[in-house]
Amino acid sequence: MEISPHMTMNSLNSFFAGISTGIIIFQSVVIAPLVFSQLKDGSAGPFLRALFPRFFLALTLFAALIVVNSIVMQQPTSAILSAAAVLAGVVAYLIIPATNRARDQGRSSAFKKLHLTSILLMLVIATTNFLVLLI
Repeated sequence: MEISPHMTMNSLNSFFAGISTGIIIFQSVVIAPLVFSQLKDGSAGPFLRALFPRFFLALTLFAALIVVNSIVMQQPTSAILSAAAVLAGVVAYLIIPATNRARDQGRSSAFKKLHLTSILLMLVIATTNFLVLLI
């Protein structure tokens, strides 16, 4: 079977979406439960504060790679979906300082709203990845 450059370029979207989805699942199913069950000495907070900026930057990077590849491959639906994921990743990254401040200042209502927002943004990214995989 001969692999064409078009097929290879097209596979990149699936590859990047799969990596991004894998990161989300691994963080949600493995990392988060381990952090909360094993880091009981107060080190969970600093660890998560170091993790989440990198987490959202990685998700944003993979979404941006899908956007670029989709534009090159003339796949507007994938480009638009992944542009939404880029936007969600950027917003999630930008609200991290406000989320941390709310937690530090004991503003639990604000923290809960911001945390829920970041979860919903992560779900937007996961959903767009899933849709890109279906295209």
